[in-house]
Amino acid sequence: MDLSNLSPAEGSKHSNNFRRGRGHGSGNGKTAGKGHKGQKARSGGAPRPGFEGGQMPLYRRIPKRGFTNINAKEIIPVNVAALERFEDGTVVTVDMLVETRIVRNPRDGVKILGNGELTKKLTVQANAFSASAKEKIEAAGGSAEVI
Repeated sequence: MDLSNLSPAEGSKHSNNFRRGRGHGSGNGKTAGKGHKGQKARSGGAPRPGFEGGQMPLYRRIPKRGFTNINAKEIIPVNVAALERFEDGTVVTVDMLVETRIVRNPRDGVKILGNGELTKKLTVQANAFSASAKEKIEAAGGSAEVI
């Protein structure tokens, strides 16, 4: 069980084509489920999400630290051991890594790292290589090409 498999309990969801406030014979007339008076009964409704009645809201009470660099590149790492599944003599491209589900989304680039062993002669085309990865690919008789 994981979050992607969750679904609502059978019968808990129903279509939202119910017309509120259409007379007391409908079972939801008069106040139309809003109760009697108060802020939430008015048009314009309740205050914005996160409003705590004037008290300093939680998102402003909590200390803020650091920043997110909007120019940062998100490089996806792939270890040499993951390339072992390809046939001998294959030209391994970023598109092939996506096809074989080694990489889900290449984002800003793919970097080949040197963890694991490689026994097959491959031509690997990626955005970057670590020194140990390049060494292992060439030791197996292949070549590392930066694209």
